Amino acid sequence: MEHTIQINTAIPIEKLGILLSPTKLEFENYGVLNPGIFQEGQDVHIFYRAVEDGNFSTIGYAKSKGPETIVERLEHPIIYRDLDTEKHGVEDARIVKIEDTFYLTYTAYDGANALGAVATSKDMKHFEKKGIITPPINYMEYKFHLEHCNQDKLNPKYYHYYNLFAEIGVVAEKHRLLRDKDVVLFPRKINNKFVMLHRIWPGIQILRFEKWENLTKDFWVDYIRNLTDHILIDPCYDFEVNYLGAGCPPIETEDGWLMIYHGVCETTIGKTYHAAAALLDINDPSKVIGRLPYPLFSPSEDWELKGVVNHVVFPTGTALFGDDLHIYYGAADKHIAVAKVSLKRLLGELKKTVKS
Repeated sequence: MEHTIQINTAIPIEKLGILLSPTKLEFENYGVLNPGIFQEGQDVHIFYRAVEDGNFSTIGYAKSKGPETIVERLEHPIIYRDLDTEKHGVEDARIVKIEDTFYLTYTAYDGANALGAVATSKDMKHFEKKGIITPPINYMEYKFHLEHCNQDKLNPKYYHYYNLFAEIGVVAEKHRLLRDKDVVLFPRKINNKFVMLHRIWPGIQILRFEKWENLTKDFWVDYIRNLTDHILIDPCYDFEVNYLGAGCPPIETEDGWLMIYHGVCETTIGKTYHAAAALLDINDPSKVIGRLPYPLFSPSEDWELKGVVNHVVFPTGTALFGDDLHIYYGAADKHIAVAKVSLKRLLGELKKTVKS
């Protein structure tokens, strides 16, 4: 892998290059991207989105020894499209282990709806799908409930998709459900509750719950009626002015939870996806205590600038070797690449942004 150095405002980023690319196998002949990562010592388990011609996605699997040496790669998906809610795609996995269970969250795409879902496993080989976990409400319902929350605190962009679908005449379609993607779990319970990030456009929200069964329609109705209480971060800086999305499972450090996410801005050349970073309170991760005012890294290499979707870096997983934090990301929706940063240096810069 060819190494190049990219320097942002303050934090050296070493881009290690492409780790995985499409193959001639039918299930991954169009793109491999946006991998869920789970690290076990020197082993890095990679659950990646595999795309075939026609934009149909499954989850593939590979394993590396150390951060970059691929030692295993399945020639078939590890997770298939089994359900009607995912007949077009099982996309963009993230994976954590909580207690004795692996939780793999992903986007279920049926060709119209993009919804968050979860599957569980005891061995990272056999997964049991638990179904959709994001709000089962359409856009008419969403608008009705959203109007009950604090409008003075609400970014008007939360009405964007309702307005867009109303403009093209499909907002009244009851089967068209609220888009909710980038579902990411914290790697342990906090105060005996699961903690989850998700993305109702354009920001990142956070919720806590004791049991998956609690995520009922009534739960989500109340949640949306109080949505401003659950927004973790909204677009703030120029590089992320359009929208955000949760990226990697948060990393527990002595300084707080390190959250690596993506931010998107519209430019004269189209949308550009950047990697970004924030720091959350270790005991109450709904409190943002630090946030970089610039991208952690941005598209700059050929494999990030040109692909299925140009100008994209989309971080979804990490592995830590000593002080070297390896960030795995989708590059231009075609490849999986790796960037390396000093964890100490990154945390140091984030702590400079903490408001006293």
